[in-house]
Amino acid sequence: MLRLVLILLLLPSLSQAACRQALSLGLDVSGSVDDQEYRLQLDGVIAALTAPPVQDILFLQPDAPIRIHVFEWSGPVDHTVIVPWTALRTPADLAQVTARLRTHTRAEQAPTTAIGSAILAGFSALEQHSDCWKRTLDLSGDGENNVGPLPESISDGLRPSDVIVNGLVIGAGDLGGDDERFMDVKRLSSYYSANVIRGPGAFVEVALGYEAYAAAMERKLLRELASIVLGSTNLPD
Repeated sequence: MLRLVLILLLLPSLSQAACRQALSLGLDVSGSVDDQEYRLQLDGVIAALTAPPVQDILFLQPDAPIRIHVFEWSGPVDHTVIVPWTALRTPADLAQVTARLRTHTRAEQAPTTAIGSAILAGFSALEQHSDCWKRTLDLSGDGENNVGPLPESISDGLRPSDVIVNGLVIGAGDLGGDDERFMDVKRLSSYYSANVIRGPGAFVEVALGYEAYAAAMERKLLRELASIVLGSTNLPD
């Protein structure tokens, strides 16, 4: 509560911002994601966006809103926009976003996992939002790149200025137990940390499996969105 009060006190200083943050969420729909896991992923985004602590931040300053964009990715050219860029000024705006997520039908996608191509697709989407104070690309995934450009080969020269790339890695659902899932997600988290995320303060969030995706997405959003306001201050935690 104290942190939220401090955020509210800071809002007048942000009144000149056209947009607090442009946030693009890229969801893995490659062959390793079955229909149940796909639905858990979409429902997890809905649950995270509508969680009261997240909404408290989303609607803090309607005249400088957060803009959100959601797309799904798999192969090098398989990118489908689920939610086009939408400014979140009111709960009605958020309801439009969640309705699109709830009614979206999975597009036909390649079985491969082209993380590098997904990064480039996210950069292209974010490039048009240079008026935002912060621009963030979030990639969720449950496997390593296996086709197309390697994510580590994408130079900073191709990254729009100040864009941050974060990751949300998901433990494989077909493993025998939590110990195996933990080792799998630890390995994938290390891969994302070394090759995928980039920019100041970039981080990797983890979900032990798709059933834990909603909670992981909420943690990630709270960390990202709160930093929009607190990141430019010298306030202690």
